[in-house]
Amino acid sequence: MIRYSLVCAGGHEFDGWFSSSDAFEAQSRDGDVICPHCGSAEVSKALMAPNVATSKAAADADPASPEMREVARKVREHVEQTADYVGDRFAEEARKIHYEEVEPRGIYGEATPSEAVELKEEGVAFHPLPPSPKDQN
Repeated sequence: MIRYSLVCAGGHEFDGWFSSSDAFEAQSRDGDVICPHCGSAEVSKALMAPNVATSKAAADADPASPEMREVARKVREHVEQTADYVGDRFAEEARKIHYEEVEPRGIYGEATPSEAVELKEEGVAFHPLPPSPKDQN
């Protein structure tokens, strides 16, 4: 996994994790890299200082360490076990819950980048799930 410092057209800085440099480029080109602050899909890599470390320090500082992957796996597993999978109807179902048209419940699914921007603009609370290990194979 590669961590990039990113910046959107609005100047918001945030981090993004990608399986490779090519993965970042492809997701960015497709508009799939979205600023979590304003929803802008106009995102680029920010300047970063190189991280040079000894093998022990690198292992200790590795954000994709086995421990971090295990925590991410547990978070995803908990959501999958306790929430309803709504597939590509995520935005629609999230709005129904937000506007109290249905009983509140935990849901997860997929949303397009434009749907994510619209949900954020409407004040609908949501968070991306950590990637599944099978997504990275």
